[in-house]
Amino acid sequence: EAQLVESGGGLVQAGGSLRLSCTASGFTFDGYTITWFRQVPGKEREGISYINLSDGTTDYLDSVKGRFTISSDDAKNTVYLQMNSLKPEDTAVYYCAAELLYGSVWFVSTDPKMFGTWGQGTQVTVSS
Repeated sequence: EAQLVESGGGLVQAGGSLRLSCTASGFTFDGYTITWFRQVPGKEREGISYINLSDGTTDYLDSVKGRFTISSDDAKNTVYLQMNSLKPEDTAVYYCAAELLYGSVWFVSTDPKMFGTWGQGTQVTVSS
């Protein structure tokens, strides 16, 4: 069974850093698009960054550009999201998702409806 497991969330002060991990089991990430989403209560799930592992393309939501970095470790079947200069508005549950997508287009790669495999989520709380 294909599964994703996120880890690395927690409580951090504004300006601090966290690194989230998304590890796959039951399948390998080869050729997949892996996207990090976040969700706060009462709002839709928001795509914030993706990596297309077929060609290494990455992209970011404007509000996290320059602060967040997505990367992968093929040997560990893991994708990371390094989050620096965290702000209280980054507080959310963060999810990773995996899907085989053609090409690297932002509105496709960050549309939750396109993804069939999801992790359970990890809470990130940034205090002011």
